Amino acid sequence: MAETKPQVATGGLPPKPEEIHLAPPAARRVDWRRLVFIALGLAAFTAIVLSPRWPDAVDPAGEHFVLSREGQAAMGLFMLALIWWVFEVVPIGVTAIAIGVVQALFLIRPAKTAFTDFMDPSVWFIFGSLVIGMVFTKTGLTKRIAYRTLMLVGERTSMIYLGCFAMTAALTLVMAHTAVAATVYPLLMAIHSLYQEDDQPTRFGKGLFIGMAFVAGAGSVVTLLGAARGPVAIGFFKDMVGREISFFELSYYMLPLGWGMALLLWIYCTLFFKPERPVISGLRERARVLHERLGPMSREEVLAVVIVLAIILTLSLRSFVPALEPLDKSAIILVSTILFFMMGILGVKDLEDIPWNIILLFGGAMSIGLCLWQTGAASWLAVNWLVLFQDAHWLVFVLGVALFVLLMTNFIMNVAAIAICLPVALVIAGYLHVAPEVILFSALATAGMPFLLLIGAAPNAIAYGSKQFTSGEFFTAGVPASLMLMVVLGLFIWFVWPLMGMPVLLS
Repeated sequence: MAETKPQVATGGLPPKPEEIHLAPPAARRVDWRRLVFIALGLAAFTAIVLSPRWPDAVDPAGEHFVLSREGQAAMGLFMLALIWWVFEVVPIGVTAIAIGVVQALFLIRPAKTAFTDFMDPSVWFIFGSLVIGMVFTKTGLTKRIAYRTLMLVGERTSMIYLGCFAMTAALTLVMAHTAVAATVYPLLMAIHSLYQEDDQPTRFGKGLFIGMAFVAGAGSVVTLLGAARGPVAIGFFKDMVGREISFFELSYYMLPLGWGMALLLWIYCTLFFKPERPVISGLRERARVLHERLGPMSREEVLAVVIVLAIILTLSLRSFVPALEPLDKSAIILVSTILFFMMGILGVKDLEDIPWNIILLFGGAMSIGLCLWQTGAASWLAVNWLVLFQDAHWLVFVLGVALFVLLMTNFIMNVAAIAICLPVALVIAGYLHVAPEVILFSALATAGMPFLLLIGAAPNAIAYGSKQFTSGEFFTAGVPASLMLMVVLGLFIWFVWPLMGMPVLLS
């Protein structure tokens, strides 16, 4: 209701009640775009659920994969979530809640199963990573590192891009890309605040945060420490093929691909998100002055650094020390959260600042991913997709496998995407005389770089917290980046990896 201005009657007396006229309330504008996409998502779900039973998928060995009623409903839910997430018709966390609700109401999976996925250890790992980022911001470590970085890279915005992306890729060599994104995120927020004082979106901000998410994925494929997908996929490969891929063999083949993509993504962001200003005049001197004002490191900063380094070291040693391997990575990183509160670095009020929208997003991502997997819908999709390439040229087949993993890992866990794809792909590979190694490395490459949706990887969702871009803008930026990845991967499969000694075709 509009506020009325005080009226004064003749003689200075206040006006009579009947003389006061209230302005009519402003008409609320109907967001037709939002309503259309809400309806479109519901219509897609309804059409798939009510459609006649879809035919079985049949692999080259003649095995039938039946799409059950629950699996078909999971496909409908998959489409609903896709439309609502891409067009952001409701907050992304609310769409995630809808995923659990629909599964329970339409008996796709039991409610206990659907909602338990929201408390999956992977979701808690993201929670712990975000808390680390909060601590870096609260203690001032973020500003300290940001100012040092700007003093090093200078005042050209393209070089600020390069410095931030190089730091992100380097950190993923020794720690999980989720933790890297959570650590780097507040640093980028501090850098952007020096570019523009308010929090309004800028092209520089879009490039900074979307680029960080993309590069975190590219860097994470280089070592087994960058993400959990590598060790798990290698375990699958050993069980199916009988050959083990070592830590250094993986890094040998993936290093040029991962860092090559990181470099190309820097060029891509510099062009696609060309900053409004090529140079921020006086930034280096301003960063130096601000850094000096911070003074020596406080007790809280020192404690935060010690705790985080201890956690990173423990997580890294899990790949080398057999005694540490059984320890769950989520439990390890949550030790840092407990210590932050025990040491007084964080208080109960800080719990209110945790981005629960992002936590819910990943809970929903886990729920829809496991729903597709457990109902058999994902396997049905994999078989139908891969049999399309059973008579194709070997290079087309390998790229087809990689493309399927790329698309699926935007919706379900990358480990799950590899797990449902590799068995079928390796069977078809035998007919085409394709070496199993090139299938594994290609799948690992695309599984690490889901550039299309926020739910594809934790760094994507963490970057979204900057409010510099919408989910639609992220998708739009991700399409050319994904095409670039497929072209680069094709060059590596055809030329670079064979030159490095990787078996591509069986003799």
